[in-house]
Amino acid sequence: MAGALTSHRVDLMAGRLTDWLKGESGAHPAADALAELRAAKEAAEAANEAKTRFLASVSHEIRAPLNAIYGYAQLLERNDGKDALNAARVIRRSAEHLSHLVEGLLDISQVEGGALRLTREAIRFPEFLTQLIDMLQLQAQVKGIALVLSLSPGLPEFVHADPKRLRQVLINLLTNAIKFTDRGSVKLKVDYRNQLATFTVIDTGIGIAAEDTQRIFTPFERVGGAAAKQPGVGLGLAITQALVHIMGGDIRVESTPGAGSRFTVRLMLSQPLSPPIEPAPEPGAVTGYVGRERWVLLIDDDSAHLAMVRRLLEPLGFQVRTASDGETGHALAAQVQPDLVLCDVALAGESGWDVAAQLRRRHGAAMRIVMLSGEGPQSATIADPDGPANDTFLMKPFDFTALLDVIAAQLGLEWLRTAGTPSLAPALVSAPLPAIFASRAAAHCAEIERLVRIGHVRAIEAEIDGIAALTPEAAPLAEQMRAVLDSFDLKALEALARAVQADAA
Repeated sequence: MAGALTSHRVDLMAGRLTDWLKGESGAHPAADALAELRAAKEAAEAANEAKTRFLASVSHEIRAPLNAIYGYAQLLERNDGKDALNAARVIRRSAEHLSHLVEGLLDISQVEGGALRLTREAIRFPEFLTQLIDMLQLQAQVKGIALVLSLSPGLPEFVHADPKRLRQVLINLLTNAIKFTDRGSVKLKVDYRNQLATFTVIDTGIGIAAEDTQRIFTPFERVGGAAAKQPGVGLGLAITQALVHIMGGDIRVESTPGAGSRFTVRLMLSQPLSPPIEPAPEPGAVTGYVGRERWVLLIDDDSAHLAMVRRLLEPLGFQVRTASDGETGHALAAQVQPDLVLCDVALAGESGWDVAAQLRRRHGAAMRIVMLSGEGPQSATIADPDGPANDTFLMKPFDFTALLDVIAAQLGLEWLRTAGTPSLAPALVSAPLPAIFASRAAAHCAEIERLVRIGHVRAIEAEIDGIAALTPEAAPLAEQMRAVLDSFDLKALEALARAVQADAA
């Protein structure tokens, strides 16, 4: 709308200027102004068309996963929870797709505003790359193409990088290559020399016309031909180029229409002076907390959000009260004197920041407040200068673990937990398999270990069935694997598969 109004105003001004110039002879400075106005009009119209195309694409990208979420939620209601695990997985994947779309839009916003910050961590380089390829193998198999990882012999075990952003760059390039390749292969080739890592993604796909090789890096641009028929909003390569430049690298593309493309990214990834300390084993699930009973007040105008957080906190021993607006929140706070308030920023009719400020004035710094928002990181910059320095901000959607970490930090809680995930494989319940079958079982276990990394449960079940079919002596092992899989303890299953391979070696 704004673009159309701007274009209309430019038309009026240009028309009046043209009428005035008709009576003038020879060159006149106003002619240059007229040319500038015409250029501004064309730019405004182009921006308006790009916005319209972008909104149409984003609408499609949002509606597809929303339809899956809505549909499977209705099936759960109709079927009384039948096949609930599969429905939950579809809903979660769809929600993750929506989250990634929003994050992509925020990435563009942060890059343009200079607000994107990088981390620097020591990562296991070959393992990082292998896991990334494993994650995309199923996507390539569905299209019937090969996905290949080629690592140079001199690749270091550890490098310093921002794993989230490096993963984002490589996934964007690889998924694009898979999307536009119908036969042949997609290869990720990685070389490393003098702390310079070179990533080359080579495909045998449809290729890119020479005149489009720069346009593909422009936000919201979709090139013509077969590429225009593929789903997407035209953000992936724009974000990729921006991230590569922020990381101090460069990206290049070579392509031949009908023969494939080659994207090359070069980044400086230094090696740590000494191997990093291995992380501690993951703690068990939180079941409660030590000390007196704590009261939590939730203020949010989204009833589903209130119910979700309440169902998380009450089983842990918290007394939870909920309010859908600031007025009700103030009344409940005066009544129960909560230890912690979780307050949404965008309340209907009133800002969450105003509600938080009033709560602090009435109850003092002893009442801890955590602000929640779905508006993006910029919301955190509108902080209350009178609030305690240790009050904090959490962006939606959030992981339950992140919320519990924030609550523990605010209230100084010590969690009660179940036993942590065992680091070793459970003991085998069967005697060693005969040598003739041990190597075949090891082959199945190697595939199970790979499938565990991508969470492909049905394929894992098929491999376990393959082990059971080898010989009657393998039945106890297969049953133990099924029991571990049924509890969805994939780490224990992976460890068990490794143990079988070690026994067969």
